[in-house]
Amino acid sequence: MSQSRNRRQQQHQQNAENVKQKSTSTQNERNKKTIGDGPHKNNTMSIIPNQSRKKPNTQKEKERAERELLVLWRKPIDTLKFSALELITLIKTTSQKLLQQRALVALFVVFFAVLSILYYTPGPHQVVLDIIRKNTVFFVYWIGLGVLSSVGLGTGLHTFLLYLGPHIASVTLAAYECNSLKFPSPPYPDDIICPEEPYTQKVPNLWTIMSKVRLEAFLWGAGTALGELPPYFMAKAARLSGYDPDDAEELAEFEALKAKRNQKNLGIVDRGKLFMERVVERIGFFGILACASIPNPLFDLAGITCGHFLVPFWTFFGATLIGKAIIKMHIQKIFVIIAFNETLIERAVDLMGSIPFFGKKLQEPFKGFLNNQKLRLHRQKNKPQTESGNLLSKIFECFVVIMIMYFIVSIINSLAQSYHKRIHKKPNKKTKRFVIKE
Repeated sequence: MSQSRNRRQQQHQQNAENVKQKSTSTQNERNKKTIGDGPHKNNTMSIIPNQSRKKPNTQKEKERAERELLVLWRKPIDTLKFSALELITLIKTTSQKLLQQRALVALFVVFFAVLSILYYTPGPHQVVLDIIRKNTVFFVYWIGLGVLSSVGLGTGLHTFLLYLGPHIASVTLAAYECNSLKFPSPPYPDDIICPEEPYTQKVPNLWTIMSKVRLEAFLWGAGTALGELPPYFMAKAARLSGYDPDDAEELAEFEALKAKRNQKNLGIVDRGKLFMERVVERIGFFGILACASIPNPLFDLAGITCGHFLVPFWTFFGATLIGKAIIKMHIQKIFVIIAFNETLIERAVDLMGSIPFFGKKLQEPFKGFLNNQKLRLHRQKNKPQTESGNLLSKIFECFVVIMIMYFIVSIINSLAQSYHKRIHKKPNKKTKRFVIKE
């Protein structure tokens, strides 16, 4: 009897173990269907982190959408407030950094104090100080215009079109009208007039005119090279310290370009960007020199590429300086001087009159403008000037004012968007109230 009982107990235990094994096997099969197994395992396991990533990505997309609304023509009050707060923040951080360099700040304060005392004290040294002041203003003016052209503040100010190009054109027109390049100083370079007669007249050529404006053009080109340094330093610091591409919006174009390398159906602009990146990355100094030596609106990408691949500073800046301040500027000078040759200008004005319907109306303002310029060159400002020439001058002045105002507006928008990005990087109780509602 006892043996039969033991056998029954053993059978019950085996049956229970079989039931457990079946239940575990069915549970495993269910898990395989839901989670995946084998080649599907990686895809299903990657779903979990992707789901956790969706929340911050959507949050960042909302923040980017809010930043795009921060422009003066959509939200003027918020934009002005954010730009003022960003400007205050920048002043605070700059002052804190200066306080850390107290010895250097004290040295500069003493230097400027001594310089101001010498400047207001009469004596023979005033002649030297006056020369230093004029040259300093001249250098700072043209270098500053070059920096504003390429530094990336807002949309950038087209200072070659607004300042350097017209200056070269004025020198060219005056050289052919006066048959001389010995403009009296003063008023040159603030104003251009012919020397007092009698003076030696000689028909200028291309090279003499280029030498007359070489210093201004070189300083402007050096300023554009300095303006290309922020993207380089930004990309280099991001590469050395590590960064999140979603946080570094300035590098978004570079990241998007890297993702398009293996695509076939690309537009002309994307192909040009990829070609420029390959040239800079593979050739190095001469590749940077080639990209900087031609009018290239995509050169910011070259600076980011050099910073990302840790190109040495002097390799990048040296090639950029030579390309922009020497090679590119000579090309632009030659183009402007040839375009404003007296013979070509007169022929172009004559051809303008042959345009049907509007030719005569367009020809009169240009003729009046050229006649007014000739009167000014010959010191004949008191003679009556044509209204058409004055109209063309006023139109150009209005164009310059509009471009400068648009540049200022773009800077305000950029400051406001920078502050919005700043407060969302490190949220706290004080910054919660600055949430923009669509």
